[in-house]
Amino acid sequence: MNYNNQHQTTPPPYYGGQSLTAQTNAVMKRVYVRMFIGLLISAFCALGVASSESALMFIFGNKLVFWAIPIAMIIMAIAIPAKLSKMSTGVCLLLFGVYAALMGVWLAPIFIAYRMGTIVYTFFITAGTFGAMSVYGYFTKTDLTRMGSFLMMALFGLIIAMVVNIFWANSTMEWVISIAGVLIFTGLTAWDTQQVKKLAAANLDPSMADKLATMGAFNLYLDFINLFIFLLRIFGGSRD
Repeated sequence: MNYNNQHQTTPPPYYGGQSLTAQTNAVMKRVYVRMFIGLLISAFCALGVASSESALMFIFGNKLVFWAIPIAMIIMAIAIPAKLSKMSTGVCLLLFGVYAALMGVWLAPIFIAYRMGTIVYTFFITAGTFGAMSVYGYFTKTDLTRMGSFLMMALFGLIIAMVVNIFWANSTMEWVISIAGVLIFTGLTAWDTQQVKKLAAANLDPSMADKLATMGAFNLYLDFINLFIFLLRIFGGSRD
């Protein structure tokens, strides 16, 4: 959700021969296309690993590999926004693709833990919720900055609660965490969409606008994935 604190100025009426609206729409189109591609990469990687017993054993039966994947994703989630201005557009896209692939590998066990019907059902609920909140974030005239700050603080609290519950293993706490996660990432979807739209309307050079599209896709991708995971925990439908 960090957009590298790009300096924002009042945009001119036209940019590169495009109207401001056309410029914003062009960036947002790239955001959603790249986010969709990221989701496809994750889905194919998750299905591929889940369908291979040897791949599951190699990844989840090997402690080194098991911990290397989430650590790598955490490092990438911090490094990509921090180094955005110094990266080329190609490297930025490549790293997003690698992250989506790693996320897919990490999510592979859901195809074993949950019924396929529940996964599909939850996916469509997630898509509907995400779509509605993203549309709201794009068109609302309300400044969501204060809400975004509150949601980011709530997200840190959620992470702490999740870590505590790893050791506590309380089912009621897990239920509360899942509901809180849905609410937080539903709100963050609207906020991130508005943030991307604001920056897309800024006076950016084409290369930075393209990297912004990738960063926006990355943030909205994370909102979608987390919303899906928390909803899946709520709806359950495990194979047990």
